[in-house]
Amino acid sequence: MTTLFYSPGACSLAVHITLEWIGSPYEAVRVKTGSAELKAVNPSGAVPALREDDGWVLTQAGAILEYLAAKHGGARLDGGGDLRSRAELHRWCSFMTSDLHAAFWPVFMPARYTTDSSDAARAAVIAAGLALVRKQIGVLDAHLAGREWILDGGRSVADAYAFPMIRWARAKLDDGLVAFPHVQALHDRLAADPAVQTVLERERG
Repeated sequence: MTTLFYSPGACSLAVHITLEWIGSPYEAVRVKTGSAELKAVNPSGAVPALREDDGWVLTQAGAILEYLAAKHGGARLDGGGDLRSRAELHRWCSFMTSDLHAAFWPVFMPARYTTDSSDAARAAVIAAGLALVRKQIGVLDAHLAGREWILDGGRSVADAYAFPMIRWARAKLDDGLVAFPHVQALHDRLAADPAVQTVLERERG
């Protein structure tokens, strides 16, 4: 059985949602980031990690999501099967990893980005990170204007990937998503999905 190693609220939420959408049997194992249990599966100690029943392990959220979309083509989570659709899927998974997710690192771990241990220095790092988050959420918002989902081919793993980061933005930006109505609409659409609700309840439990 496919096994997902996840931490509540982390970007592994995207894979958790995707597996629920697919509907095939899987096991979800809650782990603590950096724990010995997780490092035995992924030496970097990071989530998500996906282990198949033959012992093969795949890490990195974008890679896992694209793999699952290809493996379970019948679930139609790849935004369309043609070459350009696959390229668009890769584009948006790369955006989530390299641009949007990365913007949160200074917010969550400001000490990584300054050698000054003062409160003022850390506050400055956080402020810079939040400005970058706002910029990248703005990119996504502009793309979503007139769209129901990120990809033209319908709901996809890219939407699942966006969801945890949209939740982070809602929590961390002073005005939430007020300035980003299209992102807010995507959030609400996903939050109302029964499978997403199932996963959120499981991660809270």
